[in-house]
Amino acid sequence: MSSTKEALTTEHLIQPRLRGEREALRVLLATRHGAVLASTAAINQLKALIVSAPDGLRSELRKLKRPEQIAYCAQFRDRPAQDLEHRMTVRAMRSTAQRVQALQAEAKGLENEILTLVRQQAPALLDLLGVGPITAAQILVSWSHQGRFRSEAAFASFAGVSPIPASSGLTNRHRLNRSGDRQLNRAMHTITLIRMRLDPSTKTYVARKIAEGKTSRDAQRCLKRVICRQVFKILERSDRNQLGNVEALTQAA
Repeated sequence: MSSTKEALTTEHLIQPRLRGEREALRVLLATRHGAVLASTAAINQLKALIVSAPDGLRSELRKLKRPEQIAYCAQFRDRPAQDLEHRMTVRAMRSTAQRVQALQAEAKGLENEILTLVRQQAPALLDLLGVGPITAAQILVSWSHQGRFRSEAAFASFAGVSPIPASSGLTNRHRLNRSGDRQLNRAMHTITLIRMRLDPSTKTYVARKIAEGKTSRDAQRCLKRVICRQVFKILERSDRNQLGNVEALTQAA
């Protein structure tokens, strides 16, 4: 009931996503995500096969790292001189490892397609520290088009990075927002973690927030809000430039 009242009193409702380029990104993201999940499941299956394999076969793989194990198992040949358990385990490992390789190649190919589309639509996003093709694509899918969000604050609320008051008595604090587009929130979280690990200025920012009395999670929440503001400005500018290019081409025609 409260959400209905809020929708009726809102002056600017969030518009539906556009199709076309954004929908192309969405279907590529969804397909890649499925390939990654299937690849993870196949890797776990291969790990289980290695753990339960006969001693001689397991010793061949024990000292290899995971990528090397996958490549090694994918090249297994039949071993007719071995007993039935050994031969069938080799066959199962080879089949599973080849499935992993095929799924990883599929995911990589889809990621390259996504990167091409992102470069065409908003190349400035990729210049931001911590933003890769997958996070940039998710941001573009959730953003959709200029004018969908009435303000940067509305975009932050949709991304689930706007502060929620959680004061009690003499305590004045805010908590993380658990609502909004969770895929977009996950993209913002990924960017935040990368910056906290690699960017000296981000480390300084977080340290300053903690010195001011904020918890580590509160400092992270503040950082997400800063990143969301940067992303919003880039998206607004990118869409405005694209619109200007379209108008110029129309006038020239």
